[in-house]
Amino acid sequence: MNRKNTIPIIDSCSLDLNNKTTIHIDDLSDYVIKHSNMVFPHKHNFFHFVLFTKGSGDHIIDFNHYKIKPFQIYFMVPGQVHTWNFVGDEGGYVVNFSVDYFQSFLLRTDYLERFSFLQGKIEHLIFELEGPCRAQATNILDEILSAKSSGLSEDYIRTLLLQFLLYVSICSEKEQKDGSNPYNHKIFNSFQQLVEQQFKSTKLPSVYADQLFITPNHLNAICKSYIGQSAGEIIRNRIVLEAKRLLINRNLNITEIANELQFKDNSYFTKFFKKSTDLTPEEFRKQL
Repeated sequence: MNRKNTIPIIDSCSLDLNNKTTIHIDDLSDYVIKHSNMVFPHKHNFFHFVLFTKGSGDHIIDFNHYKIKPFQIYFMVPGQVHTWNFVGDEGGYVVNFSVDYFQSFLLRTDYLERFSFLQGKIEHLIFELEGPCRAQATNILDEILSAKSSGLSEDYIRTLLLQFLLYVSICSEKEQKDGSNPYNHKIFNSFQQLVEQQFKSTKLPSVYADQLFITPNHLNAICKSYIGQSAGEIIRNRIVLEAKRLLINRNLNITEIANELQFKDNSYFTKFFKKSTDLTPEEFRKQL
């Protein structure tokens, strides 16, 4: 775990620094007991998902609160901040796998981008499996548990995990469809990736539009058609999210956070943050 600069980062899929496994699967109730000391805001550098078969309480991901429901599944990507407040009656499965888990296995290195729930977008983050999908989903996870505990080949376990991801993408109403315009879909995904890479240094939609070889108006139209937000709103929301993540760490003062996000001064950052949240950074931090 790295606490040096910002938010605590869990940097081993097994949550055991002596075990550098690239995939970890566990019974949820056992996992929560074993890692009861993890109930504080933190982030991972690996993919993480949980399928609840029962339970109650709350799970907080990037400052959004979710009530736990049976057969609810949520996915988290590296960098997202979360914590939980479970009642103690939870059951299900938890899976962690490294970013490069499929890298040597799949010809297409960008294959995981087809799964909208592995892109870290709130609108695709969490959903409930419908009745017909539940048995098959849990059967696949049981197979992974059995294969892992039996020491079966890593490639076999990879095929099972990929089968699970494909099956969930079929079952999920949140699955991203290419729709009637694959070009727009590609542009939108490329814009989201650029924002993730550049939001600190590049805050103007026109700069992103130039990189995508389209006009700002065209970019806005594409963004609104997919999630009902303009390109500028998407950029601002990403900056605000990162600011909130940084505000968790009380070792960072507001000026340091403003500098990290490349605002010209503390005052401009405070005005930007308050306009988006109705709170100053200090007021937001007091609520944490």
